[in-house]
Amino acid sequence: MGDLRVRPLREVRAVVPAGIDDPDLVSGGNAYDRHVLDGLREAGWVVGEHHVPGAWPHPDRASLGHLSAVVDDVPRDGLLLVDGLVASCAADVLVPAGERLRLTVLVHLPLGLTDPVAAQKERRVLEAASSIVTTSGWTRRTLLDAYALDPGVVHVARPGVRRAELSPGTSGGVRLLCVGAVTAIKGHADLLTALALVADLPWTCVVAGSLDREPELVARLRRQLSRAGLGGRVQLVGPLRGDDLERAYAASDLLVLPSRVETFGMVVTEALAHGLPVVASAVGGVPEAVGRTDEGPPGLLVPPGRPEALAHALRCWLGETDLRERLRGRARQRRRHLAPWSVTAQQVSAALVGVRDA
Repeated sequence: MGDLRVRPLREVRAVVPAGIDDPDLVSGGNAYDRHVLDGLREAGWVVGEHHVPGAWPHPDRASLGHLSAVVDDVPRDGLLLVDGLVASCAADVLVPAGERLRLTVLVHLPLGLTDPVAAQKERRVLEAASSIVTTSGWTRRTLLDAYALDPGVVHVARPGVRRAELSPGTSGGVRLLCVGAVTAIKGHADLLTALALVADLPWTCVVAGSLDREPELVARLRRQLSRAGLGGRVQLVGPLRGDDLERAYAASDLLVLPSRVETFGMVVTEALAHGLPVVASAVGGVPEAVGRTDEGPPGLLVPPGRPEALAHALRCWLGETDLRERLRGRARQRRRHLAPWSVTAQQVSAALVGVRDA
């Protein structure tokens, strides 16, 4: 008798960077991938999960060889979902595979935005893909503007969020929180400059995020704090996870996100899930993450890279009781309408089904 085994109707191989579950490598992309893969399983998909080692998006030959072995093992016409950090720099592996497989690329941050060489590879991969999933409308528009892609195959699946307990807040709104790895693109130098401009007002600020990615930057920021006399008011506490991060949100009044590059800003919706208003850079997909209520946005948006504008927003927040109460009310309204991660997984699932049934 022949082999009577039938492949499941909902089967996908997923390729993600090694370290997706490493607590020392916390990132929005890793968190997104984990929620999506788990959500696909909950939605009935059989997910073959492959963690490929390498310094993505700058792999060596061994890393590309590992990826090639994974791709070669996918049966003809099989569904292959690849994280964009891996896919965008692996044109020599994935472009030929696109003729045999049904390739979907999950793009968090278009690498070609800042690197012309990466743009050439990314273009080849995305043009060979059967489907592309982006994490914000801004990212989708950016890809369509940059590359010759069919708009019908580029989809949006925004990050979800888990609703949390409301943060009680303080009357003066003086407890500020910044969450994100301390790197240049996250704008921490702008934040410290802005805080120095409002040093006459009462506030404290907790900066929660990895201090290991760019140690020279961290050293400069510590010197900046010392020169400004803010060492006792700004805490660089390193990455917070689980209950520790929940306690940080619970003890805060306002999330501050000074990023210079951000495709969505998952910490924005995490803060809103606690009912915390936001002061953030109006960059990338951040305005989508902040969103609006019937009464207006639950936060203040400022131009990226403009610490004086950030300082003005913070001065308004700290000095205007009515503004604080309005923004807190809007944040609690926005909290009620945040989408869970199951919606994100459903949107990725729909993209995969569309490729499978094409």
